[in-house]
Formats: sequence, C-alpha cells, structure tokens
Amino acid sequence: MAELHEIRARAVAGPGEKATQAQHAKGKLTARERIELLLDPGSFREVEQLRRHRATGFGLEAKKPYTDGVVTGWGTVEGRTVFVYAHDFRIFGGALGEAHAQKIHKIMDMAIAAGAPLVSLNDGAGARIQEGVTALAGYGGIFQRNTRASGVIPQISVMLGPCAGGAAYSPALTDFVFMVRDTAQMFITGPDVVKAVTGEEITHNGLGGADVHAETSGVCHFAYDDEETCLAEVRYLLSLLPQNNRETPPRVHCADPADRRCEGLLDLVPADGNRPYDMAKVIEEIVDDGEYLEVHERWARNIICALARLDGQVVGIVANQPQVLAGVLDIEASEKAARFVQMCDAFNIPIVTFLDVPGFLPGVDQEHGGIIRHGAKLLYAYCNATVPRISLILRKAYGGAYIVMDSQSIGADLTYAWPTNEIAVMGAEGAANVIFRRQIAEAEDPEAMRQKMVKEYKAELMHPYYAAERGLVDDVIDPAETREVLVRSLAMLQTKHADLPSRKHGNPPQ
Repeated sequence: MAELHEIRARAVAGPGEKATQAQHAKGKLTARERIELLLDPGSFREVEQLRRHRATGFGLEAKKPYTDGVVTGWGTVEGRTVFVYAHDFRIFGGALGEAHAQKIHKIMDMAIAAGAPLVSLNDGAGARIQEGVTALAGYGGIFQRNTRASGVIPQISVMLGPCAGGAAYSPALTDFVFMVRDTAQMFITGPDVVKAVTGEEITHNGLGGADVHAETSGVCHFAYDDEETCLAEVRYLLSLLPQNNRETPPRVHCADPADRRCEGLLDLVPADGNRPYDMAKVIEEIVDDGEYLEVHERWARNIICALARLDGQVVGIVANQPQVLAGVLDIEASEKAARFVQMCDAFNIPIVTFLDVPGFLPGVDQEHGGIIRHGAKLLYAYCNATVPRISLILRKAYGGAYIVMDSQSIGADLTYAWPTNEIAVMGAEGAANVIFRRQIAEAEDPEAMRQKMVKEYKAELMHPYYAAERGLVDDVIDPAETREVLVRSLAMLQTKHADLPSRKHGNPPQ
C-alpha cells in the first residue's frame, strides 16, 4: 500500500513544481486544477491514472510519465454525471500519442455507453511527432467517436491552450466550443506556414484567437477572459442540457409567475416597422427572471440563439435582431440558427422563434456565396425538427424569410402574432410598385397614386388579421400576455410525439 500511495502521489504531482510554475506563469491552470473547477468538489474519479506509453526511439523509452499527458475520468456537475478529459501541457506539451489517445477513446466510449455529457479541456501541442502515424491514427479514433456521439450526448470542448492542425477538428465536431482569450488558439496551419505560403504576417491570436473565432469565423460559441469564468459558464450550460438524447433537460422550480404580464413589451417594440429595437430586451422581459444564455453572441449578430427557461422548462430561442442589419437573414445567420435548431431538436429542447424579419440580405456577395444553400440549411433544420415548436411574429415577416423562420406551413405547432404583425410576400411599397406599376406611371400625380396604392395594398393584404383569418396564425395576442401564452402552450406540447420517415439519414444542404 505504501508503494501504491507513492506511485499515485507521483502521478498526481506530475513532472514537478517547476513545470507547474511555468504553466501558471502563462496564466494557465494545470489539468487537475481545471477539473476541480469544473466538477463538484470531491466527485472526480480518475481512469487509467497509471497509464504509460510504450513507444521507443528519440529518447521516449527513458521518459515514461504516468497519465501520459492526459487526465481522464468522470465526476458530477450539480449532482449529474459528466465525463471529462484534460490535456496536461506539462507532460510532452499535452501532445497526443498512442497511449494518450487510447485513454481518450476509452473515456469517450464510457460517456456514450453511460449516456452522459463529455467535456474536453484542450491544452495540447497536437500529435506527438516522435510516435509518427500512430499518433495520427489516435486522432482518427477521436473524430470517429465525436461523430458517433453527435446528437446522442452533449459534447463540449473547452479551449485553454493551443490546438493546431488536425486536432482542431475534434472541437469542430462537438456541440459547443468555449475559448479563453490570449491563452487559447485554434488553427489548421500556424502563422509560420501562412507566412511561408502567402507572405502574410500575423500573430497566433490574430490568426486563431478567441475573439477571431467568436466574431469572424464562428468556430467559437463562447469566449471569456479567464479560465475560472469560462469553466463556471460550462457548468451553467450543462445545467440547461439533458444527460443524453433520451432525456429532457432538467426542470427547476420557478418563482417567476407563469402568468406574469409583460407590460414592458409595449414600450420596447415600436409599432413603426422601420424603427429598430433590441430583441435581447424582449427576450429578457419574457423568460424566467430575465436570465438566458446566448450562443454565438458575437457572430452573425443579426440573429439571436439562446437557451433560457419558461416556467422552469428549458427552451431554445431563435430571434431576429432588428438592431443589426435590420434583422435580415444572411449566410452566417442562417448557418448559426440552423445548427442551433438541430442541437435543440437532438436534445429534446422546445424551440420558440421570434420573428421580425424583412427578408434575406440582397447582394452579389450573398448570392455568389451561396445564400440559397445556406438559407436552405435553416429551412431543413426546422422542417426536420420534431420537438415542440412555437413561433411568434412581432412585426415584419416578409417573403421566403418568413417561411424559413418556422412558419406554420413548415410545421410549427403553434403560431402567434402581435397586433403589429405584417406578414406578406414583401413590403407594401415594393409590392405596390410591382402590382400597380402601370397605374402609377399613367397617373397625373404618380407619387400620390403610389401612396394611394400602398395604402390600398396594406388594407387588403397586410392588415394584422389577414393571416389569422386564413388559419396561418393561430391567434393574435396582447403582447403583455406573451409569457403566459408561451408557458401554457409549452405545457400542452410537452407530450408531443412525432415520427420522421424511416431512413438511414437525410441529405441536408451543404
């Protein structure tokens, strides 16, 4: 027993205090310190702590540290089981070799079998060059398991250090990516390679830092200034997710009354469709205690994707943001919302959609960039979703964007509208210019005639009750009653069951 305790102490201590100090000097915690922050105190149970590599050559046979540079195991977050692996940068720079990879494979297999979330704490230098192709094969095994676990258990990647080359594809295959500013970077080819090939000079953070991936590439869902805040937010996200695809997210007691009137909405949203407002404040007014977690907050900001609770039940919210690009749909917004809808559907999270959309963003760049196929991704995601789906039209809902944003015609279970709604093929001005082109051109006063025709078109086809009269909107509601209507509707839909056609899988637009 004395020998066992000594070996375990060596394994836990790692390569020594000097290596630990070097890690701290970079502003980074050690693998075990990170696990302690992530999991409930005292809940971590390590797997294969005494594993060592068996590689030879290049001096490896003389250096065989315990854990082989990755700490794996399971614990709990708020009492629920979570599996975790954490690279130990102090050992081989966290580089992945055969034994290292096999430890990760095992913990991933355990997470899938147990039906519990998997969190990876990434801080590694990529494949262990001394082990050659066996290291690359180890990554292949990780990617295969990421794909097998997709939509089965929640997978969260936390980037706490470098992640370069093929290693970056594992986080890209997971459901959520967290990054810490300054210390975490992700890229396929580093700054030196970029300079050699293209002549461009750029820093590591400029190429693949947290802000770049949070604002420009969309690779990162959440970015934070320090590891403590980042890991606390991972815990919060886990509290909003189910253990696996066979369960629903945990429901909590809610002190916020289900029938609370939202009088503030009357002042937040202008009746004039051309005036912008902050959709985030609308969401805050409606959800429990004004709390929600926005996903991809800084990327494709013309659409909001967020997790929140309504009467204690977790919901996914997709909402146009009129403050940014007037809330139009474009390539990035379509991709962002499509992935979010798919995630919600995979993990039994009802979807509530708030519409105020004037259409798709026009432009040569958008058309040549494939807005058709990218917009189709969002359409496909909604059409394929079997969870409860409720849509609410606040103001504008024009053209194809109205259909794509979970209209009743593509399967929304319930569709509500405020009295300020305008559902139409296009805005009244554009429609009048097309329909009454000849009358306007031939009139003595074309502008007066145009205004008359616009007013006539609005009265005939764009009044707030036109869609409701034709059964395309289930009810026109008082905005102040929005919270109560949504809560009661979700309660009714909680037993919804819908089957998809028998098939191996669909072929979604790419």
